Amino acid sequence: MEKIKVLMVCMGNICRSPLAQGVFERRVEEAGLAHRIVTDSAGTHAYHVGNLPDPRSQQTALRHGIDLSAQRAREVAAVDFEAFDYLLAMDNDNHALLSARCPEEHLHKLRLFLEFAPQLAATEVPDPYYGGDSGFEQVYQLIDAAADGLLAAIKARHLSRVVTR
Repeated sequence: MEKIKVLMVCMGNICRSPLAQGVFERRVEEAGLAHRIVTDSAGTHAYHVGNLPDPRSQQTALRHGIDLSAQRAREVAAVDFEAFDYLLAMDNDNHALLSARCPEEHLHKLRLFLEFAPQLAATEVPDPYYGGDSGFEQVYQLIDAAADGLLAAIKARHLSRVVTR
């Protein structure tokens, strides 16, 4: 069975996308689908390659029972457009950067992450980097809502015959 691969993308891969990766990985594990769905994260810029997620992202994640300490920042690579089934940008700017790099045959894989949370008024996950700790909690709440919608969409599209716990 081929795995469904999801890549969360923000600018530097230290705030939003690592948090999205951690939240979605937990949802996948809770659903008993870790053997079928792989999640990773990357940035559109190489500012922080090799670094741990921002301490504020890690603290926010830990408050919700998620450990991001195994993650390291990386930049989106050309191979990612072929390798991943979903490349989910946290905001319009990063979506545009992905679109500019993406081969035409893979453009259908690019989406905004919050498209999976249509009940929210927001369409973008804001960058909390220059703000205070409360911005990271807001980001967590947005990501948490979209993670449920993403998992439901993947199940419906790819795993409708798979039995989950």
